[in-house]
Amino acid sequence: MAAENGATGGGGPGRDGQGFGTGGITTDVVIIGAGPVGLFAVFELGLLDIKCHVVDILGKVGGQCAELYPEKPIYDIPGLPVVTGQELTDRLMEQIKPFGATFHLGERVDALERLPDGRFALSTDIGSRFNTRVVVIAAGGGSFTPKRPPLDGIEAYEGQSVHYSVRRMEDLRGKDVLIVGGGDSALDWTLNLAPLAKSLTLLHRRDEFRGAPHSVERMRALVEEGKVRLMIGQVTALSGADGQLSAVTIKTKNGDEEILVTALLPFFGLTMKLGPIAGWGLNLDENLIPADTAKFETSEPGIFAIGDINTYPGKLKLILSGFHEAALMAQQAHRYVHPGKKLLFQYTTSSTNLQKKLGVR
Repeated sequence: MAAENGATGGGGPGRDGQGFGTGGITTDVVIIGAGPVGLFAVFELGLLDIKCHVVDILGKVGGQCAELYPEKPIYDIPGLPVVTGQELTDRLMEQIKPFGATFHLGERVDALERLPDGRFALSTDIGSRFNTRVVVIAAGGGSFTPKRPPLDGIEAYEGQSVHYSVRRMEDLRGKDVLIVGGGDSALDWTLNLAPLAKSLTLLHRRDEFRGAPHSVERMRALVEEGKVRLMIGQVTALSGADGQLSAVTIKTKNGDEEILVTALLPFFGLTMKLGPIAGWGLNLDENLIPADTAKFETSEPGIFAIGDINTYPGKLKLILSGFHEAALMAQQAHRYVHPGKKLLFQYTTSSTNLQKKLGVR
């Protein structure tokens, strides 16, 4: 489905409106990816009078921050000593509100082609079509899906009692929780959910963990205190009815053991795929998109890559790096959207023009 948020703006060539010949949407920029970096790109482009439509395969904004760790604290966003993935998303949505971006959620951009006039035509898997001067790829690592454990019948429990991410910790309060995995996600949620769960078991195939050493130490301390049960083995069978788990069978070195479980959290990692982007004729480097460091443009003029999807010498996969990339991208995008118009660099602290756009003056 397409979810929209904000106005589309006025019609006419190069501005948001109906076009594309057969009822598609004509706009300045299409941003692929509604994670933090894609959202901040809306802000930077909006300051330059550039209208955006944002497309994301997920059903809500926020990208991996909101989907995988909405309540997990983030400590390296400038000016915010601590903020959760969902809080960061909410703050960014508030920040970009003045610019009226339109969101198309639960859609995947499948096709892109260069039109004779230099614009781009894009279409999604549900039939949305766009005609745009600029394309900004802010798709993180691409479309991602959790790795599903090889267990018979697990699909019947997914979304009700089997969860591949934690969206609301309160939903797990009072549950008999089994967390499976040995990395940071498994350890982090073991530590966060232990005070809420009725019982919590951490299961890993061996007594060695890939997560941060201090997290491993804290987990083992909870085990010694009797607040967490640590098991070494693997899940072999699920029991339950109508989507609700009641127990799982675990194979250990001492044989099979059935334990009471009403919520299963398997953290086996994610499968990241570029998806259709891989076929758009861009230069690729191990499933990442090389971009220059002056304007973060790809090998195709008018197509930009910002955030974790891009690569360049010295690249750091940090949200704050993506924010910097979005700012420089917007400067170059202005040349395509407003050709011949001089770009005057302004500061939000002193420009009455920018302050009016932001609604603070």
